[in-house]
Order: sequence, then structure tokens, then C-alpha cells
Amino acid sequence: MNHNFKKTGAIAASFVALSLITTGCMTNTHAVKEEKITVAKAQTEIKKGMSSAEVVEVLGSPNMVSTDTQGREVWVYDKISTNYNSSSASGSLLGLLFGGSGGGLGGASASTASASTSQRTLTIVVKFDDDSKVRDVSYRASSF
Repeated sequence: MNHNFKKTGAIAASFVALSLITTGCMTNTHAVKEEKITVAKAQTEIKKGMSSAEVVEVLGSPNMVSTDTQGREVWVYDKISTNYNSSSASGSLLGLLFGGSGGGLGGASASTASASTSQRTLTIVVKFDDDSKVRDVSYRASSF
């Protein structure tokens, strides 16, 4: 009976060791701020002759309003999007080593991690005429 107990214990230990062979991998991507304004919107939806109310419907309220040298309004939309990417992987390998006097547990483990940050900026400048109608639209986008 004692011999069967040792055999059952060794089988159970082997099962535990095999079930602990794990490898995990995780990737997280978080957008801190979602970008609602795009270059495509500026190119396709903002047209010369639009009223300021129509521009607000498409792009929302501007970040900055100023006037040019002739007193006409200039609206600036300045958006920044930051993306954080991180990933990690870890694994462990546990082996059951059987010797003459019993068993021993040996193991090895490893883990890696990486992270990166990227930013995109978009600036749209809408210039209005004396009648508060769009006279010009320009934009600049960058990624780094």
C-alpha cells in the first residue's frame, strides 16, 4: 500500500509539473485620446463658401480663433493623438527529475517586455472672408 502511495504521489507531481508548463503573451494598446478630426474631413467636407456654423457641424469648435491683418476670422483646429503600445511575454518550464532517492523539481523561466509610444498631430486652419464664409482651408499632419 505504501508503494502505491509513492507511485500515486509521483504521478500527481508529474501532472502538476506538466500543467505548470505555461507560456503567456499579452499585448495592450491604449489610445489616450481618440481623434475625431481627420485630414479626409478637411479635404472632403470643408468647402469654400461654407458658413462658420457648417464648419462647426463638421469639425466642432476650434481650439483657437484669431483674426488676420484685415480683421477676418481664422480658426485653428489642433489635435494630438498619443498611442501607447506595450507587450510582455513570460514562460516557465518546470521539469520533474527522478533520482535514485526520490524526485526533485527543477525549473527555468524567462520573460520579456517592450513598450513604444507614437504620436500623431493634425492642424487644420480655416480662414473666413468678410461675410464669415470659408475662403481657404489648409492642413498639416505629422506622425512621430
